[in-house]
Amino acid sequence: MAETRRRLRSSTVVLGGMGVLAAALSACGSDPDRRCVDRDSYDYLNGYKVVADKNCKPGGSSSGKGRKTLGKGKNADWYYDADVSNGWADDGTFSRNEAVDRGGFGCSGGSGGG
Repeated sequence: MAETRRRLRSSTVVLGGMGVLAAALSACGSDPDRRCVDRDSYDYLNGYKVVADKNCKPGGSSSGKGRKTLGKGKNADWYYDADVSNGWADDGTFSRNEAVDRGGFGCSGGSGGG
């Protein structure tokens, strides 16, 4: 009976450890959080005005490919890894690659300080 409990506990530890490893590895493969913003709406205190996702092209951009004109000279683009509050996004990046490099647990390039 004691041997059965020991086996159960050790298999639980192994399965739990594999779950943590899987989560760490999949974190790098997943897309960073993104918001569609009006690039021309920048406000020093608030950041960029968030607009409807339909205004940004699917797939994102790091070179302007996802940019779409909103009309009246406004440009919509994906803004990654930002702090969002009351319809405004700040402290993010327009580069998807840079947002991924900021990374989470197990991602490369996230150890540098600025």
